[in-house]
Order: sequence, then structure tokens, then C-alpha cells
Amino acid sequence: MAALVWLLIPLVAAIGAGLWGSWANRTRKARGDGPELDGYARFREAMEKPRSRT
Repeated sequence: MAALVWLLIPLVAAIGAGLWGSWANRTRKARGDGPELDGYARFREAMEKPRSRT
């Protein structure tokens, strides 16, 4: 009987990991790539500006 209890530990951990993974991934779909692309566009604009020499 004790061996069955030890086999339940990885099973419960796998179910918990699957639930956590699906919960953690749900916000990525709603957010999209908008903020990252905006930040990249600002970075590119800053890199393309000529440097002023003083």
C-alpha cells in the first residue's frame, strides 16, 4: 500500500504542473505581441538617430 502512495506523488505533481502550465499560458494569448513590437520600434528609432558630437 505504501508503494501506491509513493506512485501518487509524481502523478499529483504532473497534474499540478499541467494545470499551472495552462494557467500561466492563458495570459500570453490575450496580450499578443503589441507591447514588444512597440518597444522594438522605439529601440530602432533610437539606434537610427545620428549621434551628436560635442
